[in-house]
Amino acid sequence: MCVLLVATGAVAGNLNLPAGTAATVDHIYSGRTDLAIPEAQAMQRESPAHPLGFLLEAEARWWEIWCHAAEYKYGITMPRHKDKQTSDQAYLDLAEKARALALASLGKQETAEMHFYAGMAEAQISRMYSLRGENRATARAGVKGREHLLRALAMDPSLSDADLGLGLYNYYVDALSTIARVLRFFMGIPGGSKDEGIQQLRRAMEQGQLTAAEARFYLAINLHNYDQKYEEALQVITPLVEKYPDNAIFLLARGDLYAKLGRKGLAIGDYHAAQGKPLANAECKRKIELLAGEALKAQGVEGQGAMY
Repeated sequence: MCVLLVATGAVAGNLNLPAGTAATVDHIYSGRTDLAIPEAQAMQRESPAHPLGFLLEAEARWWEIWCHAAEYKYGITMPRHKDKQTSDQAYLDLAEKARALALASLGKQETAEMHFYAGMAEAQISRMYSLRGENRATARAGVKGREHLLRALAMDPSLSDADLGLGLYNYYVDALSTIARVLRFFMGIPGGSKDEGIQQLRRAMEQGQLTAAEARFYLAINLHNYDQKYEEALQVITPLVEKYPDNAIFLLARGDLYAKLGRKGLAIGDYHAAQGKPLANAECKRKIELLAGEALKAQGVEGQGAMY
């Protein structure tokens, strides 16, 4: 499960955002974690009781984790599993700090905004557990996040950003039906509908102020990976590539769709472009080169894949 962020100004919808949020988010999605992380940390210092700065730093670090764990398999680039590492805790600490701050604020005054932040923090925690294959912990955090996001929408039905987390919950609980059935039996977790999840992801993508880019990316990945709706997924991912042309992960995602659709030349173009993008994280840069090289090899193009 994944979360956050595209901000468009100092105040977005019903969320009160610091003036620098948009620039920080653009840096996250442009692969400039070297800029985004210090900016998020500055936000934490300026507003130490607000969860947003911690959520933003966690989001920036998540994309590095995503990159390191990704693999090219079955014609799609994505992370499927990672082993538990001590370095994971730095990410989890940020998400847990954001959750604690949101809950503390809710203890003083209940607002839709703080329920949203609490729900997003739980979603950030859940996705780490999910990637590590810790299904019970994933379910616990996911259910808690769902409760906060449902309450946020109950208090403010116009808060479309909450639809991201709810959409991912509903989609995955339905799409991963075997695991979900077991967890529902043993833990009593609520069910979900994939069709409803897709509708919610579209609302977040089209109307969300903070979650539009994340919703667009994961809707495209899910349409590709679970539904095999390649043309529809391509239409969803392309505006994201155009908005963030230096994001190598987005280029790989679009290249994979071009390849599935038999548009070999366009696929090769995106894979080569991904290899050439500058990335602040040197390990991620090497991994992108490797992933693109494997994808190019699948298209009959040898070379240019870095050793990893």
